[in-house]
Amino acid sequence: MNDINTAQRLQLASVYKGEAEKILLVKKAEAEAEAKYLSGVGIAKQRQAITDGLRENILNFSHSVSGTSAKEVMDLIMVTQYFDTIKELGDGSKNTSVHPPWPGPREGHQRADPGRHDASSLKQQRVNHFLHVCIRKLQLGMSLELICL
Repeated sequence: MNDINTAQRLQLASVYKGEAEKILLVKKAEAEAEAKYLSGVGIAKQRQAITDGLRENILNFSHSVSGTSAKEVMDLIMVTQYFDTIKELGDGSKNTSVHPPWPGPREGHQRADPGRHDASSLKQQRVNHFLHVCIRKLQLGMSLELICL
C-alpha cells in the first residue's frame, strides 16, 4: 500500500513540476516580448528626437545664415556625416575600407531628374571637386586643412 501511495504522490509531484516549468517558460516568453516591445518604443523615441533636433538645427541655421535654404543645410549635414563616417573608419589602426566615388548630395538628387539643369552647375562642379579632394586626402591619411570654396 505504501508503494502505491508513493507512486501516486510522485506522479502528482511530476505533474506539479511540469506545470511549474510551463509557467516559467510562459513568463520568460512574456518578459522577452515585453522587453522587445519596450526596446522598439525606445528606438522610435530616439529616432523622433534625432528628427526633431535635425529639423530644429536646419531651421536655426537657415534663419541665421541669410541666403541658405533648408535643402542646402541638409546637404551640408549629409557631407558632414559622410566625413565623420570616413574619419571613424580611418581611426582604427587595422581598418581598411574602400570609398567609392560619391556624387555629392545635390548631384545625387539631380540624377533622379536627368533633364534638370540649373545655373549652379559650375558651383556644383566646384563642390564635387572639393569633396573628391577631401576624400582622396583622407584615403591617403593626410589631414584636411580649412579650404574655402
